[in-house]
Amino acid sequence: MPTVTEPESPTPEGLQLADALLEQKEWLRITLATTADAAITADASGRVTSLNSVAESLTGWRSDDAAGVLLVEVFKIVDATSRNPIEGPALRALREGVVVGLANHTLLIARDGTEWLVEDSAAPVRNPAGAIVGVVLIFRDITERRRREQAAKQALDFVKEIVTTLREPFLVLDEGLRVRTANDAYYRAFRVSGDETVGRSLQELGDGQWGIPALLALLTKQIPEEIDVHDFEVERDFPEIGFRNMLLNARRFPPEGENSTLILLAFKDITDRKRSEAAVRGSELRYRRLFQTAKDGILILDADTGKIIDANPFMSGLLGYEHDEFLGEELWQIGLFKDKDESRAAYRELKEKAYIRYDHLPLKTKGGQEVEVEFVSNIYSVEGNLVAQCNIRDITDRSRLERKTHEQATALADLHRRKDEFLAMLSHELRNPLSPILNAVQLLRLQDDEGSLQKEARNVIERQVGHMARLVDDLLEISRITTGRVRLQQERLDARGIVERAIESARPLIARRRHELTVAQPTEPIWLHADSTRLEQVLVNLLNNAAKYTEEGGRIWLDVRQEGDEMVLSVTDSGDGIAAEVLPRVFDLFSQADRSLDRSQGGLGIGLALVQRLVEMHRGTVMAHSAGPGQGSEFVVRLPVLLSPERKSKPIPAKPVDQAAPGSRILVVDDNEDSADMLAKLLERSGHEARTAYTGPEALDIAAGYMPDLVLLDIGLPEIDGYEVARRLRLIPGLEQIKIVAMTGYGQDTDIRLAQEAGFDSHQVKPINFARVLELLATMLSPPDTKA
Repeated sequence: MPTVTEPESPTPEGLQLADALLEQKEWLRITLATTADAAITADASGRVTSLNSVAESLTGWRSDDAAGVLLVEVFKIVDATSRNPIEGPALRALREGVVVGLANHTLLIARDGTEWLVEDSAAPVRNPAGAIVGVVLIFRDITERRRREQAAKQALDFVKEIVTTLREPFLVLDEGLRVRTANDAYYRAFRVSGDETVGRSLQELGDGQWGIPALLALLTKQIPEEIDVHDFEVERDFPEIGFRNMLLNARRFPPEGENSTLILLAFKDITDRKRSEAAVRGSELRYRRLFQTAKDGILILDADTGKIIDANPFMSGLLGYEHDEFLGEELWQIGLFKDKDESRAAYRELKEKAYIRYDHLPLKTKGGQEVEVEFVSNIYSVEGNLVAQCNIRDITDRSRLERKTHEQATALADLHRRKDEFLAMLSHELRNPLSPILNAVQLLRLQDDEGSLQKEARNVIERQVGHMARLVDDLLEISRITTGRVRLQQERLDARGIVERAIESARPLIARRRHELTVAQPTEPIWLHADSTRLEQVLVNLLNNAAKYTEEGGRIWLDVRQEGDEMVLSVTDSGDGIAAEVLPRVFDLFSQADRSLDRSQGGLGIGLALVQRLVEMHRGTVMAHSAGPGQGSEFVVRLPVLLSPERKSKPIPAKPVDQAAPGSRILVVDDNEDSADMLAKLLERSGHEARTAYTGPEALDIAAGYMPDLVLLDIGLPEIDGYEVARRLRLIPGLEQIKIVAMTGYGQDTDIRLAQEAGFDSHQVKPINFARVLELLATMLSPPDTKA
């Protein structure tokens, strides 16, 4: 029989250690049972000793079933990314005897294959002696947390994509108001970098300009209370960009749900808008001041209804209505326009064209007084609303002045017309007596026994008659030029011919005053496009002016030359000269240097005015120079030349004029009997047959029986004027082709035109030199040239 060995009784130390272990195990069991995390305990060999309820639900193992099973089979884990098996923290804690920290990339595969994303940690369990007797593994399900984190990341990425494209500055904040990201517009707007922005709290940005308690409080409440921030205005002097007005708008993102952890913060710079608004307010203030103080009436109407919505004080003073009486009324109701229909028609036109104007609009005040106004209205927009502004100016006094001015202008026009009529009549009345005087002098010239005294007297009369004729011509000529009734007959011509003819015309005066005339002309032609008669008139006037104001025996120089593309013509004299105060107005009409009672050489003050106007009509200039009284004077004319004349042939000499055949029958018709009789006698002395008539009817009776070859016919006849006589002469059988010459004192353009329309073959202005009469007879009565 085997020997039974009695067990040794435990020592007191062993009993004490066993009690300690039991107590430690009980405390561990209680702790693990009450924790919210999953917990597994294992012995030193890595076999499971217990699972709390949370661990049972995650692993799928019951604690009793797992007891004694290796920990790696119950807590089966792989890497969440690679899915490779991993050791786990429990075995490492057993092996190394250290606490292994949390890992959050672990994937737990439960007994039924369910996968959980967990974070885990482990710590060794030691006995009182310090020996490792087991391990405690703690882990928790972080699948939902990881989902939320992923959602937040996706939201942040989405927000980054959005804010990057926005033109306004944006910040993305987390729930702690720390900057997660910012867009480029933010960096540009505030001139900061990413390092100065991302990761910093909102109140740390810049110089702390966003650390506004009210703003921070609003943003802090956004996540739990879903409060949006709208147009939070900030006025600050920013370090880099200066003073700015900013509007801040914020909302959480995503906008709904418990997972909203981001805040979108937008910045809008309204500095320019604020300035514009201030400018508009200032402009409105100035407008209102102008509106209130304007010296014109102003009405503001509703553009849709046409009713008055405002009126300035001047309008009240003009019409006598109080401000409130204007409001809601239409224009016709306050006295503008004749009636309702006319007022509404005008307003329809305003709405169609956006602008109307009436220069003389009658208006009736509240008291019934009639006022004439200028009315201007236009439509424009004010803060999105269309209004019509009516500006009304009292022009009663102006209209009265305009009517007076019009009446004066009418009177002046009538005076001008009567002046022209007077000049025409004056020339007629002056020329009529000159004609018989000149004819009588020419008749005296034909006497054979003329004595020296008679000859001297005849020459004096002849010169003075010529002088009077020129005065009359100048007077009428300046009238035609100043009223624009002169038309140049321009042609291609050599200036030298004009100079020669002008010298011949001025020579009698120069010779009479015993002046020495020196002429310098080029040998080559100077070609002009000009009116030869008018240019000859220019040069004759300059030569006569030099002769009149140069003492007897003085000198006159005439120089003609070409300089570049200009002809330069100068007339210089050794005469009286021109005073400095007179020189600027020497070409003014009726201006004369000498206005003393001694006017032995004076004229009408027309000659130089004629020179200037005729030269300017030829696109030229004329200048006067003088060193002063007694130093002589110089007049210089410049005219454009033809640089490339079409031809350079020499002027064809004039064909000698044939004399009219003696015995031609001439009828002289003039109501001035002396003029008619003297001219008839001259014709008879020249070998022609002449008859006279003093009235129109008498001329027609004589012509029917006399059958004249040519009629010298005055225009201003009694009973029937010369125009009608000319028409009736051509109705007499046999006189259809008769030659008719107007011999008249009327020499204006209209007189010439009327003569042409009446059938005159020529128009001659009295007094006419008898040599010119003979030339006309020769031209009109010579037989036609039958040579081949």
